[in-house]
Amino acid sequence: MSDNETAALAADERVKEMSGFRKALIRPELGGIAGAILVFFFFFLTAYDSGMFSPAGVMNWSIVSAQFTIIAVGACLLMIAGEFDLSVGSMIGFAGMSIAILSVSFGWPIWVAIIVTFILCMAVGAFSGWLVIKTGLPSFIVTLAFLFILRGLTIFAAIATTRKTIIGGIRDVSEGDWLAPLFGGKVLTGFFQWMGDNGWIETFTRGAKQGQPVVEGIPMLMVWAVALIIFGHILLTKTRFGNWIFASGGDAQAARYVGVPVNRVKIIMFMFTAFCACVFATAQVMEFGSAGADRGLLKEFEAIISVVIGGALLTGGYGSVIGAALGALIFGVVQQGLFFAGVESSLFRVFLGVILLLAVILNTYIRRMITGEK
Repeated sequence: MSDNETAALAADERVKEMSGFRKALIRPELGGIAGAILVFFFFFLTAYDSGMFSPAGVMNWSIVSAQFTIIAVGACLLMIAGEFDLSVGSMIGFAGMSIAILSVSFGWPIWVAIIVTFILCMAVGAFSGWLVIKTGLPSFIVTLAFLFILRGLTIFAAIATTRKTIIGGIRDVSEGDWLAPLFGGKVLTGFFQWMGDNGWIETFTRGAKQGQPVVEGIPMLMVWAVALIIFGHILLTKTRFGNWIFASGGDAQAARYVGVPVNRVKIIMFMFTAFCACVFATAQVMEFGSAGADRGLLKEFEAIISVVIGGALLTGGYGSVIGAALGALIFGVVQQGLFFAGVESSLFRVFLGVILLLAVILNTYIRRMITGEK
C-alpha cells in the first residue's frame, strides 16, 4: 500500500481509532480492579485495628482467596468458551471423598488415590462436555444434572464403604508420601522462620510452638492458585488455543467456518474445570485431614460470581483470568473482613447478591459499548 493510500485510509471517517480511555473502559479487569481497591480501602478503615492486615490476618484471607481463585480460573476459561459448569461444587466433594475412600478405606497409596481421582474427575468433565456437544442441550442443564448425580454418588459411596459421611485419617496415610506435599505442604518455611527469629514477624511466645513464627510458610494452596493464574493468563492471551477459546464463546458457528475445533475446545475446557475442582479438593483434604460428603457446597456459584466480577460476559467470548482472580480476591477479603470488622457473617451472602447484580449491569454496558448495541 502506498503512502497516499495509507493517508487516505487514515482520513476515512469510517476508520476510527478507539481512545485510550475507551480502551481502558472495556478492559475486563476494570471492574475487578475497582472493586478490589474499594474493598481494601473499606476494610483498612473499619478493620485495621482488629489484625486483619497483620501477617496472620493477611494469610487468613489470602488462603480463602486462593481457594476461590483455583476454581474461578477453570470457570473463567469455560465461560469465555461459552459454557457453564454447575457441578464444580459437587465435583469438589466427590474428588475429596474419592481420595479418602481409596487411601483410607481401600489402603491404596495416597499418591495413587490422588492420580486416579484426577483421572476420574477429568473423565467426568469430558463426559459432561461431550453430552453438551452431542445433545445440543445447554451446559446449564447438563451440569445441573451432574451437580445432583455427583453429590448423590459421593454420599452413597461414603455410607456404603464406611457408614459415615466424613472420613478421617488422611494425614496418617499421607505421612511420607511423595505427592501429598504438593497439595498439603508449605514452601519458604525457612525464610519465615528467619523473619521470625529477626523479629520481622510475630512468633509464638509460649506453648509447644514457642519461638515458631505465627505464619510458618506459604501453603501449597496459594502456590497452586498463582500457578493456575499464570497458566490461564498465558494460555488465553499468548497462544493460538487462547484465540480458539475466545472464538468458541464469541460465535461458535463462525469459528467453525474458519477451522476452529470448537467441540474439542469446549470439551477440554470442561476437563480443565474439573481439574481445578480436583486441585481444590485435594488441597482441602490434605489441609483438614478428612473428606466430607458435603464439601464444596455452593462453590460453583461462588466461582461464577468471581468470574463475572472479573469482567467476563455471561454470553461468552469475553473475559480475563486476571479479572477472575481479582474477583476471587474480593471474595476472600470480604468474607474474612466481615469477621474482623465484627459484622454479622450472614451479610456475606447479601454482598454476593449485590455485587453480582452490579457486575452484570456493568458488563452488559461494556458489551453494548463493544458491539454498538442500544
